[in-house]
Amino acid sequence: MVAGGVPARVDLKSAGADFWKRYHAYRALRHEESRPNDPLRPADIEEMRLKRDSPFDIEYRYEIATDGVLLSWFSGSTSKPGTAGHESNKHLFWSDIYVRPDHRRQGIASTWLPLLLELMDAHGCSVVGIGTEEVSGHAFLRWLGAEPKLSGAENRLKLADVNWGMVQRWIDEGSQRSPQTRLEVYDGHLPEAMWADFAPQLSSLLNTIPFENLDIGEIVVTPDHMRDWYARLDLGDERQHTVLTREPDGVISAITDTTWAPHRASIIEQRFTGVRPDARGRGLGKWIKATMLAHLHELYPDAKWVATENAGSNAPMLAINKKLGYKEYRASTEYQIGRDDLAARVKGLPARKS
Repeated sequence: MVAGGVPARVDLKSAGADFWKRYHAYRALRHEESRPNDPLRPADIEEMRLKRDSPFDIEYRYEIATDGVLLSWFSGSTSKPGTAGHESNKHLFWSDIYVRPDHRRQGIASTWLPLLLELMDAHGCSVVGIGTEEVSGHAFLRWLGAEPKLSGAENRLKLADVNWGMVQRWIDEGSQRSPQTRLEVYDGHLPEAMWADFAPQLSSLLNTIPFENLDIGEIVVTPDHMRDWYARLDLGDERQHTVLTREPDGVISAITDTTWAPHRASIIEQRFTGVRPDARGRGLGKWIKATMLAHLHELYPDAKWVATENAGSNAPMLAINKKLGYKEYRASTEYQIGRDDLAARVKGLPARKS
């Protein structure tokens, strides 16, 4: 129990039943606000995920709780020294703050700011990013002085409404327009023998994602990242599917991947889709997206939706998704604020009563 509503760090590996009870109640409340019609990840899988340390990030989790109720949650992370990509990401701190709806507008969110500043200074971070989907979150971040840097949305495709004739045409046209290009489909983990070749090519494609004005370092995927990613998927029996195209010289020209899990059987998560800049204009994006969609429809005939995240500026991908029938489900914005501006706001906060 946390007396007096004071921020307290949570040691997830040693946390007892009382903590998990209030945490899962908070999690259900937050889920009901943001995704009321979706399945909630089972408690045992959530706990296993949270207890697993990241080899690549330094992570923090705190709570404010009174009388057995978790009122507010804070999490934060920054790149771990010595890991791939650290040098271009070490100035960044990523955070998440949530306050129960019935306790908003009481200054609880601002209680986290001195801690946030302390953590940034401990790691030499100069910029913090905080995303939000809620109206209250936008209001708080504007008050804080953070600037909107990346606008996006979760878009959803209702599988019952898909034009499967068009999907098949895209598949046929893809092979016709690029007859020398090989299409490859993988269910589950990619063969480990592929990782050393696949990881740098995936990294290259990920770094073509439009991030608008967001300050973000280089994205680096290594075989170690892939090993950790697969281990995390396995905790919840989550299954990844990958479709890629490979040119005659062996270079991967396009990639798309999705995940599906038994605990959210009605929803397929469309993750990354990317096409090499020098391979665009040949319909590869349509080819791999259509192939994936047809493949998943066969594997999971009872699935009802495909959900994906898109930046508002990613016009080529949004155009493909719109033709498939995706519609905006929930908008979001990523904000950032510099360390000195955050410090100025913290300095102006009223003294907290003991």
